Parts: sequence; structure tokens; C-alpha cells
Amino acid sequence: MNDFKAEPAALREAMAAAAARVFASGWYVLGQEVQAFERSWAERCGTRHCMGVANGMDAIELALRGLDIGPGDEVITTPMTAFATVLAIVRAGAVPVLADIDPDTALLDPDSVRRCLSSRTKAVLLVHLYGQVRDLRDWVELCRAAGVQLIEDCAQAHLARWDGQVAGSFGAAGAYSFYPTKNLGAIGDGGAVVTQSEELAQRVARLRNYGQSERYVHPELGMNSRLDEIQAALLSERLKWLEPFTERRRAIAARYDAGIDNPRVRSLAPARQPQAHVHHLYVVCCEARAELARHLGEHGIQTHIHYPVPAHRQVPFVSLRRDPRGLPHTEAHAAACLSLPCHPQLTDDQLEAVIAAINAFR
Repeated sequence: MNDFKAEPAALREAMAAAAARVFASGWYVLGQEVQAFERSWAERCGTRHCMGVANGMDAIELALRGLDIGPGDEVITTPMTAFATVLAIVRAGAVPVLADIDPDTALLDPDSVRRCLSSRTKAVLLVHLYGQVRDLRDWVELCRAAGVQLIEDCAQAHLARWDGQVAGSFGAAGAYSFYPTKNLGAIGDGGAVVTQSEELAQRVARLRNYGQSERYVHPELGMNSRLDEIQAALLSERLKWLEPFTERRRAIAARYDAGIDNPRVRSLAPARQPQAHVHHLYVVCCEARAELARHLGEHGIQTHIHYPVPAHRQVPFVSLRRDPRGLPHTEAHAAACLSLPCHPQLTDDQLEAVIAAINAFR
């Protein structure tokens, strides 16, 4: 599913030099490398501010806490996401409410979200699943009309654009993950919060550093969630490769779209705009998923499932409030979805082998 060892030698050499630069500086936490990356990432996202944090889950929690969303408040999100998305809401002290997905895209369904709204709703946490963004102007209007905040989980959607505007810049805040497998990945954990709000930026910057406003002065309770200097330096180098890597992902996805021809294997709906999907994952659906995965494995092709157990089926979340009509589309997708290899180092020969194996599946 990923082949980090096949990354270009020039990138590996640049990362080694960046790490050496940090070693030589003698400054390892919240220094110039973090500041430089924060400036670069804010510029690329089209936001005024970026705060580097320890990981993507912390980014969501810090965005919620920075907006004073906590105990007694409800946050509507999708059950078809990584466990960390919903866990971050709980860690902030708020209550997750689960809405259903659109079966064609696996993205959050706005009609289901409307059915989940209540007097306690304070935010919608919109997950840009698999790297796709869609109808973001409509989401902004939905949240405005409901009087709630829009927060974007951009963990899989680095630099995805809708109407030319980058994911994370539509809502009150955007939360990014730089886990190694992400489109922009660190060599370990990392994350960031992006926002246009000066007030929110200052609040998140305090909260990530124990709630500290100045050294040894803590006006509020925060947490220890800081992007370290080495990861920031490495991310600055990897950022230079993000656009060509993304274009390779798009080319792979386009070849899958054109080449997969098997009535038992269904691809998700294509992006409505050319830059709206960065293809962190390429996902198909098959009612005989286990057999398909086994068939591909026999041909030397690794697959994963994103995600086999939706949030409302996880033990800590079984009692969460959800769409009163249930979550049937989430259930169906979780039972059929399968992720195919879609990383920048995938060769043309490997890509054609995947397509041939899928088309041969009976």
C-alpha cells in the first residue's frame, strides 16, 4: 500500500540534511523550523495562521477547545472515519453525534446532518474522507443557517481544492495530520491547525503548550501537543514534493477509473472538480470483498479496508446518538469498501497488474 523506500534519493538526501541542520542548531522544540513550516503551510492552505501540533487527533481537539466547544455541547460527524476523529470530540469533553454518509462518495450526508441537529449542537466536524472535498460552499451555508461552527478534518485531503480554495480554509478551523502515510507525511507523528482567526490561533498556540501565555504563566489548562523541530524540518522538505506526488496519485486514480471493468467492483463517484480529490486512498466497493482481497493477495497485491468497523460499532461509542433514520449507508459501505494501492511510488507495471487482477476476479 505504501513504499517509502522507493522515494526519490534527492528527497531522502534533503531530509537527512534537514535533520542534520536541527542537530546543529541545538534547538529542538518550538524553534525556527516549526515557525518556518507553519508559515509555509499556512500560505499553501490560504489561511492566515497555522499551529504545528503533535498529531491529527490533537489538532481536532485543540480546534474544538479553542472554540470553547466542550462539556454539554454536541458535535455532528461521520461514523465512517478513523477512530481518532470521534475520539478527539470526546477528549474535548463534547458529545459526538453520528450522521450517515452519501453512498456514492462515502462523505457526510447533509440531509442526515440536518436530522441530527439539536439545541445543543455547536459544530459539524466535516471529514474530507479519502482525500476528496465536495460542495463546501453548501456546507458553509448549512452551518451558518444552523448557527454552528464548521470544522474540517483534513487528515486525508492535503491541498484538495474546491472552487480554487484549499481544504481547511472554509470553516472556523482545519485540522491536518502528518502521519507517515498521509499525502504530506512526517517520519513519525505530526499535525497542524489552520485558521483565518487571530483569536483562535493565539488560543490554540497556548493550549498546545500547557495553556502557557508566556514562560511559566498558565492562564488556562492546556496540553502538551507540539510539533517538534525535526519533524517540522522534514515536513518542509517533503512539502516541496507534495504537488508532483499528488499529480501522480491523480494519474493512478484516473487509470483505475478508466481501466477497472468488472461488474462486481464499483468505484466511488468521481470528483466534481479536477483539484477536488487528492486521492489519499483509492477505494472500491465489492459485495464479495473478502474474496476479492484474497484474490488480489494471491497476485501479490496488498489491500486495506478504510474502515471495517464504523464508529457506532466501536465499543466505547455504541450508545452515541445518531441519525434517527439509522446509518444504513455507513453500514453498507463498511461491509464492502476496499482500498487499492495508490501511492506516488507505484509503478505503471504495478498499476496495470492491479487492474488486470481486478478485472480477472470472478
